[in-house]
Amino acid sequence: MLRTLYIVWFLVAVASCPTWAQLAHSLRIEIPSDPDEAEAFDVTPLGEQGVLVSIRTGGFMDHTPPKFDFQKYDINLKRIWHATFEQNIAFRSVMTYNTDQFVYYLFREDDTDRFQFFRLHLEDGTFETTEGRLIDQFDVQQFKVMGSQAYVGGYRHGRPVVMAFSFFDNSARVLPGMYVNRMEISSLEVDENRQEVNVLVHSLRRHCKFSLRTYNYDCKLLRTTDFDGAQNSLISGKLLPINEQESLLVGNYSTSCTPYSQGIYVTRLRQGENTDESINSIQYIEFSQLENFFNFLKPQRQQKLLAKAHKKKEEGKDYKFHYRLLVHDLKPTPNGLILVAEVYYPQYRGSTIAYGGFLRNADRYEGFRYTHAFICEFDKQGKLLWDNCFPIKELVSTELTEMVQVSQQGDRIVLAYPNDGEITTEVIQRNKILKETEKFKLQTNAEEDKVTFSAQDNLMAWYGQHFLACGFQKIAPSKNIARQREVFYLNKLTYQENAEQPAKSTSVKARKSDGSER
Repeated sequence: MLRTLYIVWFLVAVASCPTWAQLAHSLRIEIPSDPDEAEAFDVTPLGEQGVLVSIRTGGFMDHTPPKFDFQKYDINLKRIWHATFEQNIAFRSVMTYNTDQFVYYLFREDDTDRFQFFRLHLEDGTFETTEGRLIDQFDVQQFKVMGSQAYVGGYRHGRPVVMAFSFFDNSARVLPGMYVNRMEISSLEVDENRQEVNVLVHSLRRHCKFSLRTYNYDCKLLRTTDFDGAQNSLISGKLLPINEQESLLVGNYSTSCTPYSQGIYVTRLRQGENTDESINSIQYIEFSQLENFFNFLKPQRQQKLLAKAHKKKEEGKDYKFHYRLLVHDLKPTPNGLILVAEVYYPQYRGSTIAYGGFLRNADRYEGFRYTHAFICEFDKQGKLLWDNCFPIKELVSTELTEMVQVSQQGDRIVLAYPNDGEITTEVIQRNKILKETEKFKLQTNAEEDKVTFSAQDNLMAWYGQHFLACGFQKIAPSKNIARQREVFYLNKLTYQENAEQPAKSTSVKARKSDGSER
């Protein structure tokens, strides 16, 4: 059975009030799922406008034309409209991108340079398609839309390429200065207010130079900011405009051009400013300088590790950390911004031993195991205000995707992640823990129902104090396994206030598939 689930991940919220809250079941709908049918579900919360669910059948491994059924529901989970789109069997879905008004799909024809752009209007379900040619042998990694242009980034023959495609005249242009050997695209970002496109690239040559290249809407290169990696190599970068002239660039860095993070960095950038001024303003913050980064460890292990790091510092050397980070998009706050990153490592079943130049047990690869997430707030000058840590227990994902979700209500923040039919949450206030971790188990509409199987359970903020949970379940009424049903569910959840006192303070796309879609 082939089954795919695409989930758009959003933020978990908590009420800003003196009392505390707890998730409670509100409404639920079940969409029948055929165990013999190849299906893909995509869920997009639309705030008080409702929620969009798309169901795709066909176009997987059965060589049937893909069909998309789009359904929009209101906040009471009543269907408002639905629309059906049947795709040409020659095209396959590559990536999607969402805005406040539209959902975009990028399709391509295999082994050609033909691409198709699909746009769905969220207001009424009408849609249109535009076909054009980009380049062949294009390994697409990024897809964004700004105005009437789509920006598609990826690699051709191992070299990075970013192309702009116009929906007006179906013309395509290559952003200049990108087709270079031994260079990777870190991220592709669009700035609606400034009408600019920012491409962050990472050189794999000596010193691992990191560059920010900014283009205008007409694909003209406006400026390039280079960061030499002779001492500290920038691995990733996320941009957040803080006013009309300035932005903050935040990410993680390593030493000696390794993929392992040594810490995080932040720097302010001004439009048209001298490049050297930007470089000199970089602040490097090693993990051992964060107050709570290692709180996922047991106290004894944490003290031992920090003692080693401090001893190295006293000897004039750096302690080499070996952490891989998945850095989220930056979240703006009244003070500045919040950075969230998850720490992970590849996991294998049993032992993995290098032998004779080959990797034994490589076929036992399981996925990515998450150990913890950390969260930091910076002010608009780039000063670190506080940090905190959220331990992650027994969570493995076959794909590297953002698992921890964050929601801010006033000065309180909720951190949450789903796992095995449960949602784990923790409430913090800056570097303090206000409410220790809690687990919430999803409910069905009938008390006698028994969930016999649950997969891809996910949580999304919706509007106000309401949330959406969704995923696949097998349900047996009154423990009658013979009559069990298989469904894709949508649960509306509400944070309800109660009188519980806080604990003592201490310092939406997942997938289940073997298909090729991203």
